[in-house]
Formats: sequence, C-alpha cells, structure tokens
Amino acid sequence: MGMESTAEAPQPVRVVLQAVGGWIGRLGRIWVEGQIAELNRRGQTAFLTLRDPVANVSVRVVCPVRVLEAAAPAPEQGARVVVHAKPDFYVARGTFSLLALEVRHVGLGELLARLERLRSVLAAEGLFADSRKRRPPFLPGTVGLICGRGSAAERDVLENGRRRWPAVRFEVREVAVQGDRAVGEVVNALKELDGLPGVDVIVIARGGGSLEDLLPFSDEALVRAVAATRTPVVSAIGHEQDTPLLDLVADVRASTPTDAAKKVVPDVGEQLRHVRQLRDRGRRVLQGGIAREQAWLAGMRSRPVLASPLREIDRITEQIEGLRDRARRCVTASLDRAGDGLAHTRARLHALSPATTLARGYAVVQRADGAVVRAAAEVAPGEELRLRFAEDSLTATAGGTGGEDTDD
Repeated sequence: MGMESTAEAPQPVRVVLQAVGGWIGRLGRIWVEGQIAELNRRGQTAFLTLRDPVANVSVRVVCPVRVLEAAAPAPEQGARVVVHAKPDFYVARGTFSLLALEVRHVGLGELLARLERLRSVLAAEGLFADSRKRRPPFLPGTVGLICGRGSAAERDVLENGRRRWPAVRFEVREVAVQGDRAVGEVVNALKELDGLPGVDVIVIARGGGSLEDLLPFSDEALVRAVAATRTPVVSAIGHEQDTPLLDLVADVRASTPTDAAKKVVPDVGEQLRHVRQLRDRGRRVLQGGIAREQAWLAGMRSRPVLASPLREIDRITEQIEGLRDRARRCVTASLDRAGDGLAHTRARLHALSPATTLARGYAVVQRADGAVVRAAAEVAPGEELRLRFAEDSLTATAGGTGGEDTDD
C-alpha cells in the first residue's frame, strides 16, 4: 500500500526512508551474481563493490572476512562470484547494501578454486619442492613419450628429437589425453615406462586446450604418480600460458611439446659446434702457452751469461783476481803494521832490559838462591855470591871486613 502525501502535507524524510527500509527488509535472502569491482578489508569486515557483468550497475556488499575466506581461495578483485545475501537499507544515510552470508566462485572460478585447494595441499606435502626435482641425462638412450593417438604433440616431439639427435630412440605410449579415461591411461603408461630399464626420461605431451580439456593433468592421482616415479619426468602440456598441476610436480617443465624435445634431446649440430669451439679454445690456450715459454726461453738465451759463457767466466776470473790482490794488499799492510809495532816494542824492551845496563859495565850480585843483593850489609862473610855480567857470570866469596865487599 502506497504512502499518501500531498504538496500541502508532505511526508518527512525519515518516514520515507523507514518505509523504504521496511519494504527492502521484507525481500528476504537472495542469491546475487556479479564481478568484484572493488574489495577493501577493514578489520574483520570486507567491503565489496559487486558489478553486473552486462549492465553498468553495481551494488555495495558488506561481508565478514571469515565468510569471504570460507570460499577458498578467498576471492580477489576481478573474480566472478555468487553471493547469498540479505538486503539492507541504512536509514540514517539512506544507502542500500547487501549483507553477505555466503560467497561462492562462479563456474570456472569454482573449478579454479578447487584446483587451488588441491595445489595448496600437495605443496604442503612437498611434492612441488625444487629439492626433489631430478635433472634428465644429457644424452638419453631411450625417451619415453606419453601422448594422444596420432596427435600433433607426438609428431612435434618425434620429429624435433630425431632431427636434433638421429640416434635417439623413443618408447611411445598413445593414450587418451582428455575425458574420463585420460587419467587412468596416462598413469598406467607412466608406470609402464618407469618400469622399463632402458628409459632414461619420460615426456608427457599434449597440445593446447581449454581448462576443462587440460583438467586430467591436474588430477591428484596423476600428480602423485609422477612424484613417485624413479625416472625424470618432463611436462609438455598445452601452451606457455597453460599451467596444470603436472607442470609443478614434473622435474622439468616445457612450454610446448617442441620445447620438450629441445630440453630432452641435445642438438648434435650444436654439440659439434661446441666441441669445435672448445677444441679451438684449447688450441689457442696451448699455442699461447708455448709462445710465452718460447719468448721466455729466447729472453733467457739472450742474456750475457748464456749468450757468451766464456765472457762471464773471464769476468768472474777478473773479479776473483781483484779480490785476491786486495786481500794480499790487506794482509801485507797488516803484517807491515805488526812488524813496525814489534820493532817498536823490541826497542822499548831493549832499552828497559837489565842486560843493556850490564853491557855498560855493571854487574848484578845474586845469592845462591838467585836473590839480588842490593847492599853489602845483606851479605854475610864467607857467603858464596854470583856475579852476573852482560855476557857471562862468575862466583865469588864475600869477605868479612867493615861491611865492604871482598872478592876471591
């Protein structure tokens, strides 16, 4: 029932807004689909702007953070969602909004959300860790290939692999690469090739497609089977922008099947060029080393000691003779100085010697025991004395008168 009002008796704003709020409150809970144009979090509440994907209209949605995060992964800006909400009209400001009770991803978004949850679980188990990834051999003897029947992916891998290294061998297993049977057939082929002793690396290849077409290569059973293989696995699914979970668990990811052949099989022409480059580099290194040694040898040979050995001997001989003459002069000078000193000492000794005094006519009187007599009073009468002259000596007996010496 409509509200009655006239220009003379208008309704107050509060009454109108309260009536609008009452009408909206009677709408009950509804499901609304749209795209998140804006998303802001404030504490435990998130404020969304939900825009219609066709018309240029939008609505404000108030959503508790726990409700938003329950739609794992939590929707981000740009995601298409379905919101179970209760319409609400804020009378104080006259604004309309939706109070979200549940948020779900729409269609493809819901599928991506399920894959994201699986990816998080497998990553937590360490299946995507770089530490467990193995490096394929440089030159595999046999390459295992899992691909669709008569597919372009098979042709790309075989042709490019054999063009790069004609001697390489392939063990091909053709399986369903989409549909309900794809996971089982790929897993069985993987286990079979992993059990063959001659297979050094396994390539799982498929051309591009939609998310639904590539869904088998994100299956948990296939991902766990790849993680359990003892043989390195190369993932070559779709195009560069396609990233199934197989890419994350595989030891090597190739952007395309052609890229997988390049990563697994070395190019014989490129390897031959590399060998030639290394050989040329080694030759240059050896030649440079020999040239440096030759230059060093030429420099050594040009030195005087090697260019004319006899000249060096003559120089050394002259040096030795010079040192010998110098030593002789030094010794002669030392002997002359020592002779002069000795002569000087002998002259002094001769001047001070008693023999010199005796030579002038003096004599030394000694007792029998050799003691020198310095006064006549020291001699007893009849004592035998020895008179020593410069050249000889004689014996005498002392007299006994008045202390005067008397010779026999």
